[in-house]
Amino acid sequence: MKKTQAVGIDLGTTYSCIAWLNEHGHPVTIPNQEGELSTPSVVFFDQEDAIVGTEALRNAIARPDRVVQNAKRHMGNPEKFWNMEGVKYSPEHVSSLILRKLIASAQEQIGEITEAVITVPAQFSDAQRHATIKAGHSAGLEKVEVINEPVAAALCHVLGNEGLAFTELAIDQQLLVYDLGGGTLDLAIVNYASNEVRVVASDGDLELGGLDWTQVLVDMAAERFLQDFKDDPREDPGSHQFLALEAEQAKRSLSVRPRAAVTVQHAGNRRTYQIEQEEFQHLSKNLLNRSNVITKRILADNGFGWAHVNEVLTTGGSSRMPMVREALKKLSGRTLNSSLSPDQSIAHGAAYYAGMLLSNQQYTRTVFNTQASTRLAEVKQQSVNARGLGILIRNTETGKRVPHYLIPPNTPLPASRTHVFGTVVDHQTKVHVRICESGAGPGKPHTVLGDCLISDLPTDLPEGSEVEVTISYDSQARVHVSARELKSGISAEAEIFRQENMSAQLQEEVEIIEPVSKQPRHATVVNKSSGEIPVVHAEPERSLGEEWNAVSKGLAEFQDDLSESDQPVLLCNACGATLTSKTRCNACGAQANKPGLKTPRKKRSGKAKAGISPNTTSPKRKRKRPTSETPIAAKPAREQPSPEDEFWDMVE
Repeated sequence: MKKTQAVGIDLGTTYSCIAWLNEHGHPVTIPNQEGELSTPSVVFFDQEDAIVGTEALRNAIARPDRVVQNAKRHMGNPEKFWNMEGVKYSPEHVSSLILRKLIASAQEQIGEITEAVITVPAQFSDAQRHATIKAGHSAGLEKVEVINEPVAAALCHVLGNEGLAFTELAIDQQLLVYDLGGGTLDLAIVNYASNEVRVVASDGDLELGGLDWTQVLVDMAAERFLQDFKDDPREDPGSHQFLALEAEQAKRSLSVRPRAAVTVQHAGNRRTYQIEQEEFQHLSKNLLNRSNVITKRILADNGFGWAHVNEVLTTGGSSRMPMVREALKKLSGRTLNSSLSPDQSIAHGAAYYAGMLLSNQQYTRTVFNTQASTRLAEVKQQSVNARGLGILIRNTETGKRVPHYLIPPNTPLPASRTHVFGTVVDHQTKVHVRICESGAGPGKPHTVLGDCLISDLPTDLPEGSEVEVTISYDSQARVHVSARELKSGISAEAEIFRQENMSAQLQEEVEIIEPVSKQPRHATVVNKSSGEIPVVHAEPERSLGEEWNAVSKGLAEFQDDLSESDQPVLLCNACGATLTSKTRCNACGAQANKPGLKTPRKKRSGKAKAGISPNTTSPKRKRKRPTSETPIAAKPAREQPSPEDEFWDMVE
């Protein structure tokens, strides 16, 4: 049997690193083909070749239009891509090229690699985790596991600094892990004992990292150059890239020196500006304040004081900045533990986790000796979800869609919650539920994961039949859905059709109706998702007439799909009759000037609820299915126009 390697990969925004566990269970960083321990997360598309790393970074100035950087910040965004000579590269594709570079270099030194653990920020959504796993598979890995970056740092501290031989601790230790990388800030409160590393809470910011401090220096130098030469270097891609590289080096210098120089070269002019540490700290004060707010928040939201924290553990390259360290010291009132390598500890922690997983697999042969394998198998790791997981429901009073979270943030993983939904009509064989996650921090919009289609229900179900739906996070915060028809006990197929990072304004209509039972956990949600026309994005080269034809064709195809489903069809604004013509209502002759009109719903009496409470006990009310003879009230106008409404207003 071939031996399986324990490999961990830190897929970073600015730099990436790969490590493995040797036979003694010690993590070893694997250098790339250029001999570097960290590889720049940069890809240069040189005609048909994709060059990754330092060489790509060197070409960023000469060919900025062919270089992609910081792809991780766009992970999971289906609308983001880079166009290289007509070929579109998504963030997942760019990430897979970076991973392929790391894996190829490692395989030359340790042999074939078929599986690995890849680290992700704790605040990553299910869509972003899914995209990371997809990138790993595209890079040639057969099996990909993920682990949150601050958890990896904690494992590196516990198993690395404490050693694989650590056995007894007098009391449980509690860490605050502060991980400030190139693109993200991750924090976690971690409790560890002799055989367990347990995350108590996590928090962070996906848009706060070393890149933002670098941008402060870019803007400072660019503004001074603009005053001197009346020309902005940020408006030229090549000059901007040169300045960004200069600012990055200056930022690093300011971590070890009181002053540094930033050179600007643009439009035949060149000038060097000096910046002091104190000035840099003043210019980036708002970034440091954001970091402080999040650090205070993770403690306050979880009922902790600094007295509950034994150590503050720092990692991530940007944690080297003196202003960051001083702020943490001032907040915590203690000396920081900076024993971890800021650049390699995350990959080392991921390698430890890979070793733990392999040591617990019965039929896997590893490279570890007996002592290391036994110790790794003893250590347990438990994380928490950073985001709430739930379903979208519709407030019928306001017409707004709102999330109802069944699994709150910072719930120990794995975690699952069950709700019971009721069918709307007799013989209904399918149920739709829209799954969502809370935003990456307070005030951030929720993310729609996708439309969960529960199919293959028994064909003879009466209206109001109960279908039990269970949504869950696994140990790696990935989302799963299962369903069961309660009367027969038959399990139904449940699949999430992902619409990653779709805007909340484009969510299908979901309406609350009364609970199907007086049991506290029972609630029924009816999905009225038939009336949404896909948004048509106008390409610049198409005329309005061509846009009309495109939307009309989409409407016709959408209507055809509806005719074979259980869903109601589109209705006329004026008379409520079925809308079959592309441009005009056949019943009343009114012009169908907005094909994006959503299907009207019956008005309901009673007060609509903005969420489903576990303590809801209102009796079930029977709903009549609309027929062609049943008048249906037109749906009130939205408070905010939808993108398709705005488009048709433009056409008119």
